[in-house]
Amino acid sequence: MTATLFDPIQLGAISAKNRVIMSPLTRGRSTTGHVPMSDLKAEYYSQRASAGLIIAEATGISQEGLGWPSAPGVWNDTQVAAWQPVTEAVHEAGGQIILQLWHMGRLVHPDFLGGAQPVSASATTAPGDAHTAEGKKPYTEARALETSEIPRIIEDYVNAAKNAIAAGFDGIQIHAANGYLIDQFLRDNANFRTDQYGGSIENRIRLLREVTQAVVNAIGADRTSVRLSPNGETQGVDDSNPIPLFTAAAAALQNIGIAFLELREVKSYGNFGRTDVPRVSPQIREVFKGPLVLNQEYTKELADADLTSGLADAISFGRPYISNPDLVERLRVGAELTPDNYKTWYTPSAEGYTDYPFLERTDA
Repeated sequence: MTATLFDPIQLGAISAKNRVIMSPLTRGRSTTGHVPMSDLKAEYYSQRASAGLIIAEATGISQEGLGWPSAPGVWNDTQVAAWQPVTEAVHEAGGQIILQLWHMGRLVHPDFLGGAQPVSASATTAPGDAHTAEGKKPYTEARALETSEIPRIIEDYVNAAKNAIAAGFDGIQIHAANGYLIDQFLRDNANFRTDQYGGSIENRIRLLREVTQAVVNAIGADRTSVRLSPNGETQGVDDSNPIPLFTAAAAALQNIGIAFLELREVKSYGNFGRTDVPRVSPQIREVFKGPLVLNQEYTKELADADLTSGLADAISFGRPYISNPDLVERLRVGAELTPDNYKTWYTPSAEGYTDYPFLERTDA
């Protein structure tokens, strides 16, 4: 029988009540010390608890890895304590929530690092400008991580995963997409290493594999997921031959046994990136047998098509969730979606965050 968006699905340890997943969305609303504003975030996420699963916003695993103003972290006890009311509010509202773990690599501006260089797979510079507390500034050249530093990076992911579970999250997602650190190791226009983490595909997927295995060893495969962005350029990171690279990555994640894999696939149209590079999900579907969640520029009609064909097991929606806390119900009844206000995406207040309307309900 063909699955629909509104059918339940098992995602590792998580029994999701539907297949509408809230994808991670950077929204700020944390202190300059990267401590979540608990009350605001508790209201925001609990409003969206009708999603089958919430993947909470990208969250720094360390100060070294976090280069976004007012984005949250999860590397210390203060941050963990601030996340606890958020997860409690989601659970009380009947939802489930996991945390996306983030190391931005070369996309961290030195302003966040006391003037130190950011780190990456190789000594490269991201295109464009970084968002800093003082406005936009050009990215600077990253230094290549020493081979001897890799265990420290892996341990930062493990510490963050343990902290996420301590904060009450139902699991974690390793952010290996969108041109951030792990993606910088994966793709050949950003990784020029000559050690065991560079060169061949097997070497370039090594960091992803080692981070994932270490997190799985710490919190369990059934609470660990991964996000990849297999087609097209993102934040200056790209690959000359994505099909063999990302099918190898997916096969490695299949062998580890993660709970689910999410793919952000850039389309040939869209407001946030576009590419003529074909989707890699059909090839990934052949090697990854666990739940496959697809993301990027989905309407209900496109979601239905990919679920019906068996290409996807669930669909994650991002920007529609900014302004439609009851997105599941709107999709179910075919209601119009409320447009969002991009000017309030990252502002520190409730405006444009927790004040979007729900559908008006009438008594039967």
